[in-house]
Amino acid sequence: PVLLGCGSAQPGGCPALCECSEPAKTVKCVNRNLTAVPPDLPPYVRSLFITGNPLTDLPAGAFLAQRLPDLASLNLSGNHLQTVEAGSLALPALRQLDLSGNALVSFSPQAFGEGGSPLEELALRGALRDHGVLLSLAALLQSGALRNLSRLELADNGLLLLPAGMFTALPALRQLDLSNNSLVGLRNVSFQGLGQLQLLNLSDNSLDVLWNSTLAQFRSLPALRHIVLGHNTWVCDCAIEDLVVWLKESDQVEGKEALTCASPDKMLGKALLKINGSDLNCSVPTDLPSQLQTSYVFLGIVLALIGAIFLLVLYLNRKGIKKWMHNIRDACRDHMEGYHYRYEINADPRLTNLSSNSDV
Repeated sequence: PVLLGCGSAQPGGCPALCECSEPAKTVKCVNRNLTAVPPDLPPYVRSLFITGNPLTDLPAGAFLAQRLPDLASLNLSGNHLQTVEAGSLALPALRQLDLSGNALVSFSPQAFGEGGSPLEELALRGALRDHGVLLSLAALLQSGALRNLSRLELADNGLLLLPAGMFTALPALRQLDLSNNSLVGLRNVSFQGLGQLQLLNLSDNSLDVLWNSTLAQFRSLPALRHIVLGHNTWVCDCAIEDLVVWLKESDQVEGKEALTCASPDKMLGKALLKINGSDLNCSVPTDLPSQLQTSYVFLGIVLALIGAIFLLVLYLNRKGIKKWMHNIRDACRDHMEGYHYRYEINADPRLTNLSSNSDV
């Protein structure tokens, strides 16, 4: 369809600086130097593109739900958005939302209104550089407001760690993209409840190992058949043994033949699937918490044994100890009596003179 630009808005027409196609139910406001959402968007719009503008704030009521009952796809990527306020995205038919390429600073957990949202796809590529925004998004996801979400894109955000329980209220999630971040571990991440998850992209991160707790979660997800792990910094020491065993058994990992060691130097470039037990030095347990727990238990037993021996020695020598304490008591008493006698002499001048004459 031909996109027609209009110089001024008419009832049911096209806003200024935007291009509209009523047959395609589409409105495009691309690179138009807009600082606010046009208030006169046509009610027929289903796909709205407002991209490449100096738009910084998305206030409550930015999109009037009464005027936009059919708006299903909203692309706000590549603007300068910093604030998404409560109620700003409360649209009854919204299914797809793209906020990629914005420098978000504030994202209200009530952005989609008080009730649930029908949103199915949410793209936030490169929009979560601020840690506070990540926590706000986690609160939004955990609230259950986006229970219909089937696709979530969080790539290119430099994420180191994810908030615990961030994905537990997303039962319809099918695709989760966490690629091109800086994730160093997944121990605090729970994938429980994601029974519909089919694709998990963890490529281009800083993962050095996946622990048994995470691997067990992957095994428990019946629909998960596509896990992408390429371009991570795998450390091929004894700790990676469980991951290697899982890779050899599992058919969930795409391109697992290309996964290679990043360290130590002697293992650099070696394929994970070709690692054998003889390649790893597993003489020392690698589960440090379990090792420390065992050490503490052993230390407690040793201290208890020493205490028991000490008490036994005291019991066997109780008579000698009693006699020794009596001797000390008598010696202290004699010593104190001597001090008392000298004090009385010094306090009485007559006794002092007598003591002096006696000395002479």
